[in-house]
Amino acid sequence: MTNQATQERTLSPQEVRAILNTDNKEIIELCKQASIMPRKNNKGITYFSYEEVKNLRRIQSMKKAAANHIDAPAVHSATSVATTGFQNILSSIKSMENNLSDKIAKVIDEKLEGMDEVVVELIRCKTDNETLRQKIVDLNKEVYQLKNRLNCYKPVGLGLYVKKDQHIWE
Repeated sequence: MTNQATQERTLSPQEVRAILNTDNKEIIELCKQASIMPRKNNKGITYFSYEEVKNLRRIQSMKKAAANHIDAPAVHSATSVATTGFQNILSSIKSMENNLSDKIAKVIDEKLEGMDEVVVELIRCKTDNETLRQKIVDLNKEVYQLKNRLNCYKPVGLGLYVKKDQHIWE
């Protein structure tokens, strides 16, 4: 294959798993470490470029070398120091990320702490409001009836009133 044909070739996630001899979870971790975002074609199928897979393979080998470096007696060379430095930077970034996440979650929890009581109070107020609205409707009906009843009495003089016949619509 020519260099250009190799660079243009795309690989499916299944092929990447086979090349790296790993599972999806580790591929996701490697993508995060290498800052690679898997792309999707117009059919929605995920793919990787050949260069991205080369970078993933390089990160994977660095990760394995770091694991072997921790397990075996250290041979101090420029690459192992760089790998260790890289791993230290990654671990400090990861710990900063976790600390930030924890602090943000704590602040959100503190802010939302009193919301339960507020919601209960809001529901109680809404219920009271509906009850009072119904009382207003009932009192308006009663006022209407009392006005009709009052209109049945006509003054005849000297503070005397005569009751006329009430209408049926009452």
